[in-house]
Parts: sequence; structure tokens; C-alpha cells
Amino acid sequence: MAVESDQETHNESKPSKDLNQSFTFSIWPPSERTRTAVINRLVETLSSPSVLSKRFGSLPVEEAPTAARIIEEEAFAAAASRFDAARSTDSDDAGIEVLQFYSKEISKRMLETVKAKANASAPADNVQTPPPAATSEEISSLESESSQP
Repeated sequence: MAVESDQETHNESKPSKDLNQSFTFSIWPPSERTRTAVINRLVETLSSPSVLSKRFGSLPVEEAPTAARIIEEEAFAAAASRFDAARSTDSDDAGIEVLQFYSKEISKRMLETVKAKANASAPADNVQTPPPAATSEEISSLESESSQP
């Protein structure tokens, strides 16, 4: 009987094959809770002092939630269509690749949003356009002038 008891205990501690096969982990699409967390973080980033705001300014607190929601929704839509295309290739890494794409899209769209806001709020007479890039001829000319005594 002790042998049966040990075997029963041993069998109970092993997960069944059916249990392992029924468990799936999906990285895409993110849950509503995750998407809400992304939006909240975007609101904070867009409206609070940060490296981004030092360079381009920040959005007013009233505008940040709307901008954040638009950024996230557009990034999600772009990533979802990419996921549909990737899923047809039966790639095991499709979810991870799409999640990375989603993250990059959020960053890109956030940067575009703050740049547009900075450009729209800059007074027209204070806008400084960078000088045109020097051509190779101009660079050669400057180099030869500076090398002459």
C-alpha cells in the first residue's frame, strides 16, 4: 500500500499532458488593461517634464489624454493589420514581432505629435530654418583654404 500511495502522490505532482496542451499564452493582442496602462503612460509622458518636453515642449494636461488615446489606437490598428499578415505565415514569433512594431509605432506617433505641436505653437518670425547642407565642392574649397598658410 505504501508503494501505491507513493505512486499516487508522484502522479498527482506531475501535470497532465492535457493540462499543458490546453494552456496557451498569447502576447498579441494586448489586454484592455494593458492598453489602458499604455494610454496612461502616454498621458504622463506627453504632459510632464521629460527629455521629450525639454526638446519639443509638453502638451497641456487637457489635451494629453485625447492625444494619447489617438496615438495608441492608431498604433494598435497598424499593429493589428500587421499581425493578421504575419499570422498567415505561421510564424511562432509573430506576436512578439507585432508587439515590437506596436511599441515602435507608439514612439513614432508620440514624437510626431509633440513635434507638430511644437511647430504649430512656434511663432512664425522666430522659426529658424537650418542652413542648407554644404556640398562636397564647398567642403573641398574650405579644406583647401584652411590648409593654405
